[in-house]
Amino acid sequence: MKQTRHNIAVSLERAAQNFPNNTAIAVPHTDTSTSFAELNDESSRVASGLTQYGFKKGDRVLLLVPFGIEFISLAFALFKAGTVPVLIDPGLGRKNILKCIEEAKPQGMITIPLAHAIAQIFRKPFQSVRNKITVGSRWFWGGKTLDDIRKLADPNPTFPKILSDDPAAILFTSGSTGSPKGVLYTHGMFLSQLNTLRSCYDIQPGEIDLPTFPLFALFGVGIGMTSILPEMDFTRPAKVNPEMILQTATAQNVTSAFGSPALWDTVSRHCLKHNRRLPTIKRILMAGAPIPGSLLERFDQILKPETKIHTPYGATESLPVASIERKEVLEETSQKNRQGHGTCVGRIVPGIELKIISITDDAIPEWNDSLELPQGEIGEITVKGPWVTQRYFNRDEATRLAKIADEKNSFWHRMGDVGYLDEQNRLWFCGRKNQRVRTAEGTLFTIQCEGIFNTHPQVKRSALVGVSDAGKQKPVIIIEPENSGDTTNDALKKDLIELGNKYDRTRQIKNILIHPEFPVDIRHNAKIFREKLAQWAADQISRKDLRL
Repeated sequence: MKQTRHNIAVSLERAAQNFPNNTAIAVPHTDTSTSFAELNDESSRVASGLTQYGFKKGDRVLLLVPFGIEFISLAFALFKAGTVPVLIDPGLGRKNILKCIEEAKPQGMITIPLAHAIAQIFRKPFQSVRNKITVGSRWFWGGKTLDDIRKLADPNPTFPKILSDDPAAILFTSGSTGSPKGVLYTHGMFLSQLNTLRSCYDIQPGEIDLPTFPLFALFGVGIGMTSILPEMDFTRPAKVNPEMILQTATAQNVTSAFGSPALWDTVSRHCLKHNRRLPTIKRILMAGAPIPGSLLERFDQILKPETKIHTPYGATESLPVASIERKEVLEETSQKNRQGHGTCVGRIVPGIELKIISITDDAIPEWNDSLELPQGEIGEITVKGPWVTQRYFNRDEATRLAKIADEKNSFWHRMGDVGYLDEQNRLWFCGRKNQRVRTAEGTLFTIQCEGIFNTHPQVKRSALVGVSDAGKQKPVIIIEPENSGDTTNDALKKDLIELGNKYDRTRQIKNILIHPEFPVDIRHNAKIFREKLAQWAADQISRKDLRL
């Protein structure tokens, strides 16, 4: 089959042709902005300079630059030059970042001075780098500055031809359930993802977007939206200053916004406390962790009645997979969540094939139809589609465990999540596969059990963990209270045991611990690090004290 020639950077070029003078990106707190034409010209200039400097098609290039106009311009420049940006969340911590760099083996790096200085101390992860570019002042490490690259540009640049199956970027996962892995995207995958997001959520050019996650700003630019970058630490969305978000959204007439549930939890609580609203927003995309109905309920008093909140389900390896809108959650599925059925993440988006298969921790080399479970049975979620990635970079074992070969050189991706399909063909998420608790009485799934305990008014959120070995684990429910005052609240524990006794799924859970603040993932500040909590629980409760 002949491949289509396409570079995801064409999306910016089209926006520049259609809306040259429209603002592409604005950063109100620094009073800076750029139009689509300016952004396109700048990224072409840098792309040409990169080519002149020695970057080649297919070169992997580490991009460590703060999220802003320059980051977005550089990303599109790398796409145009045919190179492969390596994107690592700066919040992962030094140890994880260095490990990711060593795995990616970049041939080039475009980073701030601090990263270059670190490379002089920790040389091994950077030993593959041959071309260095400093964004800012260059000190003693050689290479070029970004200004030097601009000066190298050819006034009439030509760029390599890119096929849809050519690598476009390596995006590292957040490592919330294991070490971060490099997910390899092709240009065709990015294009399919862009078109799907646009059609699923009826996103129109000319809208004003508030992205609080860098990748969505790239998509916004590609669609033709104006991206307003708020003043915040993008690595800590839960700690956002809600007043900054409100002021920016209102002053800039923001119509669309993306953020993690942790961010919207902070913003919505602030709005209710201070009687504030978001009058211009007509669409919110909320993703990164299961969305509780209690969070969605708050927006009744904050948004216009016609505003939609969509909660897409997916992962770094595949997004979106399914989606549901707020009103369907509140009117139909939220009550079932409170009764322990799991979290409904909606209907499968067009273009995705989804199967529920028997749960196993072993690799599955080849697909066969006997793997699939009947409707309603809980199993592992697997997906296939144009934007579903097919391998991890330099992680053959992880690829072997996560992918199932299918006919015609295609693959099913194992999401690592467990769930089921209901009679309306909606997907229900029950938790991460590797976080299921296997007791002598059967298997418990985190999201199902936690949904019951989360209904208690003194519970902010809960986490189910298992102590001891698989097959004979003792289930422990850990509570993060709404008010982190008394951490030995016997009355609360008694209430929760009585609540758990009402449901078959939670009747065997008798061990309850109070934790002041859950450890969460770096990227969205919303996924609970249950592995860390399990170790904490084991330290808190000796085996002899566990109630059987």
